Amino acid sequence: MRNDSSAEGAPMGGEGASMQPQGGAGRGDAHGARHASQPKQDAKFTVRDFLLWCALPIAVVVLMRVFLFGMYVIPSKSMEDTIVPGDRVVTTKLAPRVTKLKRGDIVVFKDPANWLADEQTTFSSDYLIKRLIGLPGDIVECDGNGAPVVINGVAIDETSYIKPGTQPSAFPFKVTVTPGHVFVMGDNRSNSADSRYHQNDGDNGLVPISDIVGVAFARYWPLNRIGWLSAHHDVFADVPSRETSE
Repeated sequence: MRNDSSAEGAPMGGEGASMQPQGGAGRGDAHGARHASQPKQDAKFTVRDFLLWCALPIAVVVLMRVFLFGMYVIPSKSMEDTIVPGDRVVTTKLAPRVTKLKRGDIVVFKDPANWLADEQTTFSSDYLIKRLIGLPGDIVECDGNGAPVVINGVAIDETSYIKPGTQPSAFPFKVTVTPGHVFVMGDNRSNSADSRYHQNDGDNGLVPISDIVGVAFARYWPLNRIGWLSAHHDVFADVPSRETSE
C-alpha cells in the first residue's frame, strides 16, 4: 500500500506541479496585456506632423488670400447705407480676370485719376469702392432732378440700394462707356465723387477694368454688421447688352 499510495501520490503531486506554472504564466500574460494596452508616453511631434497640421493649413490660407480673396476697409461715406466708413469687406479676385463683371457688382479699384482728393475719407487709402452701373459699350445717362438713370434706353429702379432720401443724380449726364472701362456710382449719390464728377480726367470719368482688384461680396467687420452684400443684378435684368470688345 505504501507503494500504491506513493504511486498514486506521485501523479497528484506531479499534476499539481504541472498546474502551478500555468497559473503563473496566466498572471504574467494579463500583466503584459495591461502594459501593452497603455499608450506610449514618449510619442514625439514629428516634422511630418508639423507640416500636416500647421504649415499646410497656413499655406492654404496664404494662397487663398493672395489669389482668391482681398480684404479692404471702407474709408468714405460714398456707399452708405450699403457700406459705411469703418466697415471691412472681403472681395473675390476671380472677377474680372476669371469671371465677367456684371452691372450691380460692388467693385474695389485703384484710384484711377486722384479721385480720392474729392472724397471725404476718414483715413488715407489707394482704393475706392463703388457700384458698377455701366459695362463697355453701354450708354449711361440721366436727366437729373430725380429722374432715373437710363442704360441703353432702359430706365432702372435703384431704390433697393441707393441711400434713402437721395436722387439717382442731382444733375444730368450722358456717357458712352469705352472698351476696357466701366462706369461706376456710389450708393450715396449725394456724397459720392464717382464717374459723374470726373468727365475731364482723361478717361471721361470711367474706371479702367485693369484697375479693378475685386468684387466685394461680404462684410466681415464689425461683428454687428457681418453679412452678405447684394449686387442687385435683378435691377439691370431688362437692360439690353451693348458690350464691345475689350
